[in-house]
Amino acid sequence: MDGKELLSRLKRLSEIENPGKDIHGLTYAQFPGTHCPLMGAAMAVRGIRGAYMMIVGTDECSYYTKHMTIHSEDWGGLMGRCVSVTIDQHDVTFGCARKTEEAFAELMEEAAPEAVYIVTTCVPEIIGDDFDAIAERLSEQYKIPVMAVHTEHFKCENHMPGVERAITASFRMMEERPRNNSVNVIGQRMGRFEDTELYRVLRDAGVPVGAQLPSGCSVEDIRNAASAAVNIVVNDIGLPLARKMKSRFGTPYVFFDKFTDPEHIATAYENLFAFLGVPMPDELGELRRNAEAAVEAAGTLQGVPFIYGNTPFRCFEACGFMATLGMQPQLIQCHGIADADSEDVERIKAAADPYITQVANIAPLQYIYDELKPKLYLGHEYAERLRKKGIAIVHTDAGGGMLGFEVATYFAQQLIGATKEAAEINTAKEAEESGRGMTL
Repeated sequence: MDGKELLSRLKRLSEIENPGKDIHGLTYAQFPGTHCPLMGAAMAVRGIRGAYMMIVGTDECSYYTKHMTIHSEDWGGLMGRCVSVTIDQHDVTFGCARKTEEAFAELMEEAAPEAVYIVTTCVPEIIGDDFDAIAERLSEQYKIPVMAVHTEHFKCENHMPGVERAITASFRMMEERPRNNSVNVIGQRMGRFEDTELYRVLRDAGVPVGAQLPSGCSVEDIRNAASAAVNIVVNDIGLPLARKMKSRFGTPYVFFDKFTDPEHIATAYENLFAFLGVPMPDELGELRRNAEAAVEAAGTLQGVPFIYGNTPFRCFEACGFMATLGMQPQLIQCHGIADADSEDVERIKAAADPYITQVANIAPLQYIYDELKPKLYLGHEYAERLRKKGIAIVHTDAGGGMLGFEVATYFAQQLIGATKEAAEINTAKEAEESGRGMTL
């Protein structure tokens, strides 16, 4: 396989007019993601104490999810909060509404859950049972919140839509409440929010945290979520719920993702404390100065070429930040380009015009490395294999549990360290090749 041929299939950033059609993979076969949305829904409901998940699907789907949840203390083991309605050929032909209702009655008699998420998988979605209507009917009958979550994999690339749909469905539980000075955190996926800089800043400012979706809360927390002064959305998956809450309850939201640029982080903090009506804590000044000092030390990165892969950060925000440091993006792997990425896309275009491809297929990248000759690779790859090509990995996983200026500081330090490693790799490689030439 030829690297030039692979690159010829891709468009450069300046050529992307329709992200849905113009962003191609490096192979004709598309990578569907290692997990389906069913897993995403399970990840979300796991953190909601008092809520049950009822899977409606084939025995394979039921077994897969029960096997995943049976070893988790959060789910309660074998007789825990994950139950199934396993459908057969008869249900496929005549529908599975009656079987679901019978199973629900049994669940209510045995467990008396506070809320139930009915998660439909591929087959129920194909045969067309109206589970939104079923969930509404069961909710009225049993006087508890019942939410339908649709997790058909044939329309999704990975498990993230399942997380998004589950937390968005939680909106049905929310009730009008008097406003207080608390915040909800929506979209936390990796690590504990309590371990982040953002949490420490809120705690020190006397701002309590209410519901956390999907990282952990109770059914009662969700019922009271509309009492919060502001929603902090820390990932795109939280935006649909935040928009619903703003429309229904007037709750404002601040988008506070894992930004890498200190300017973006400062703006997020300013917007948050403006909504809270609380003065900006003095410690934020010191945190910002530390981050800016780390970025200033990254002046040595001018001209360093890189390939961007799968990291915890916002793809185009991180690449745009690196472009402002003078680094050269050669190839960006992404899930897509959102409207919110437009400013960062323009920052990248001002510095370079990288190729754009779909994320998470490292096999054909081996041929592209030889063609582009990057110094850095950001994301998951085999370090030793890259070292042989003179490339160093920028390790980013630890940033997954961070929010705030700590992200910028960490990221800048990782970029500097990896660049030094790349220089050492290439110096050793050149010395080895020179020695080999002298021997010949």
